[in-house]
Amino acid sequence: MTVMAGLATLAGSIGLYPLFESGGWFWAGLGAVLAVAGAGVLARRLRLPAVVNLLFGLAGLLLYLNLVYASDAAWLGTIPSPESVGHLGDLSESGWRAANRYAAPVPVLPGIELMTAAGIGLVAVLVDLLAVRMRRAAPAGLPLLAMYSVPAAVREDGVSWLAFGVGALGFLALLMADAREQVGGWGRTVSSFRQREVPLAGADPRPDEGSALPDAAALVASGRRIAAGAVAIAVLVPAAVPGLQPRGMFGLGGDGNGGTQTVTTPDPLVSLKRELTRLDDSVVLTYRTNDPEAPDYLRLYALDKFEGDRWTYTQLDSHPRDRLDERELPPPPGLSVASSREVTTRVRVRPEVRDMSFLPVPYAPSEVSISGDWRVDTRSLMIYSLRDSADGRAYTVTSRRAEPTIGQLAAAGNHPADIVSRYTAVPKNVPREVKQLAEQVTAGSATTLAQAVRLQRWFTLSGGFTYDLSAPAPKHGSDLVDFLLHSKRGYCEQFAASMALMARILGIPSRVAMGYTSGSEVRPGQWVVRSRDAHAWPELYFEGTGWVRFEPTPSGAGGQGTAATPEYTLPETTGGGGEGSESEPAPESSSPADNGGPAPQPSARGRNDTGETGGAAAQGDEDGGFSAAPWLAGAVLVLLLLAVPMALRTFTRRRRWAALIPRPGPASRTRPGARAGARPGSSPGAVVRAAAADPAGAAHAAWREMRADALDHGLEWRASDSPRATARRLGELLELDAEGAQALARIARAEELARYALSRSPEPPERLRADVRTVREAFAASVGRGARWRARLLPPSTMAQTWDTLQSAGNRALDATARLNELPARLRRK
Repeated sequence: MTVMAGLATLAGSIGLYPLFESGGWFWAGLGAVLAVAGAGVLARRLRLPAVVNLLFGLAGLLLYLNLVYASDAAWLGTIPSPESVGHLGDLSESGWRAANRYAAPVPVLPGIELMTAAGIGLVAVLVDLLAVRMRRAAPAGLPLLAMYSVPAAVREDGVSWLAFGVGALGFLALLMADAREQVGGWGRTVSSFRQREVPLAGADPRPDEGSALPDAAALVASGRRIAAGAVAIAVLVPAAVPGLQPRGMFGLGGDGNGGTQTVTTPDPLVSLKRELTRLDDSVVLTYRTNDPEAPDYLRLYALDKFEGDRWTYTQLDSHPRDRLDERELPPPPGLSVASSREVTTRVRVRPEVRDMSFLPVPYAPSEVSISGDWRVDTRSLMIYSLRDSADGRAYTVTSRRAEPTIGQLAAAGNHPADIVSRYTAVPKNVPREVKQLAEQVTAGSATTLAQAVRLQRWFTLSGGFTYDLSAPAPKHGSDLVDFLLHSKRGYCEQFAASMALMARILGIPSRVAMGYTSGSEVRPGQWVVRSRDAHAWPELYFEGTGWVRFEPTPSGAGGQGTAATPEYTLPETTGGGGEGSESEPAPESSSPADNGGPAPQPSARGRNDTGETGGAAAQGDEDGGFSAAPWLAGAVLVLLLLAVPMALRTFTRRRRWAALIPRPGPASRTRPGARAGARPGSSPGAVVRAAAADPAGAAHAAWREMRADALDHGLEWRASDSPRATARRLGELLELDAEGAQALARIARAEELARYALSRSPEPPERLRADVRTVREAFAASVGRGARWRARLLPPSTMAQTWDTLQSAGNRALDATARLNELPARLRRK
């Protein structure tokens, strides 16, 4: 068993191969497994307890690591010393930093090799303890499975089917060895023998070689077939399920990218709901900045593709050279140093945030300092990770904030060809009404800036739009037309997507950015961003300034509460623009497309701008991206499982009292108003009252309920005490008031009469039921809050009943299995 436990651990460790560039880690793990196995053998030879076996395994692992990685600082080169242990700690810390710096496969540095050997050794310690010392081979598969979870969580491709098969066979071999030793420990196998054939008269007797051999070949063959079939199903089924194997069945599809990995996420306009906590007004992150003015927005995504019904970003092909590695990021396109200034922001994301694989950073980031494997898309400057999440992390961002003037934007030259080709593309199926509307709104504009400002003012002032979080997210091109021409109700997604599309129709390079507004300032230089600050906005490109933010979404009480309109787009500053600028029209002199409707009215206040309230949240989950249905189903399942003991306790209580309710018998059908068991001469009303319930049954039910309540609240219950002694001890323990003492005494007296005197209880069932409720309240008042919640949610009386039920079901299953095992022998005998 010691040998098989070590082999199973080594077979399971093969699944770690995708994490490393070379195979040196395996030999370090082999040494750790051998050291742990030797220490386990020594502990068992000395017949030490299981806990000491665990300590021996850990000590053997420490001696091995000390000998291999810190022998220079150890006593006599082998015995751990404070210096050698400190060296192991420093080496582990350097390995941890290196593991966070590199993406898989990582180089086998000394620190990484030490961490790998220690991890494999710890698994070997647990497997040796469970399978060899405690003779529990099946639970030993859990630590073996834990090694597979590491590459499955780190790498998109997971583990190959061959490595999984090797580990599975190692675990099966461990189970077979354990079964063989357990059976062999009882001595020689007792089994049925093959029936001896009697030769015919005059025939030569056949040699009876096999008559003394047990007939176990059929069972052995069946066991092997079941094991092989289980491994085959575990390997083949996941490989055949669509979506589980991105490289095709058995990894034969390939990606042809030469080490490049494709970054895939759900639709960002929907997946932001997954990356934020679902609670309204919950804090997402906090940050400090040295920006003397109001900080700029924090951008997560830059959506550069419009597919006719939604915005998304071009597929990111991540390469190892895209890692941050404390280097300066590529320069932002079109942004000159003269029209920008440097800003430093220190961000801390709350630990409650989940799966934030894109970093919220101010545009345009020039340097990002964060631990882990984070990468940059050189075209959009989005910061993302293939394996890490931003939850609970703190990082520093140095960015270049654009400070354009009206004159600079108005005098911007022609756009570069690559910018025009990529950021002005519009699908052919865009409705003609939208194209005509864009031209009508901006008619008479002399510059690109004038067109952009007119579009923004049309959405926020003169177009008659209303900010409404309950509006459904656009899913088809017709939804966009309905928003622009008919309903004119929506939230930031519709406003940003529509303005960016109309800008492209006019030939202005545009994209949709998504992230958070600057949030709220809680003290000088310190800001808080909440879930309601999630936002989407358009960015338009101007040569010399680069990507510039616009704000078509209504802000303030009638819109996105923390949105801010850029100064370079305000009407009062634009009117006096520099050369080539155009004075902006007032709301009453709007373009022909303006309908002259009323000003936007408040329809949603202080809500998450991604539409997470009302119908928008439900509609957003149907946009083809992230769906909350599986998570909600899982949460409901967990809640149902947690509610089983409480529900069973409630059901048991009601069933006990419901059993006392009389059911109409034959007598009640022949004589209206009478009940079975009526005494001669009694009135029908008296008969009904007398037969309302069994007095002894009511006493027993009250006593059982009080016992269950005492156990649920953690009070001692002595089965050997009489009812009177139990009531006396509980009364002294609880220090009951007069009402509680009387209730306890009535319950004990009723049980005493029903148990010993075999006479009717003087108390009616309704009184006993009320007494049980009074005593239960006294139990709850005598214990702490934790005990009260445990009594409600996980009552021990029900847990014991559940365990007995499961144990009984397990025994019946074992009996059924034994009968199935005996079935072949019975059939042969027949």
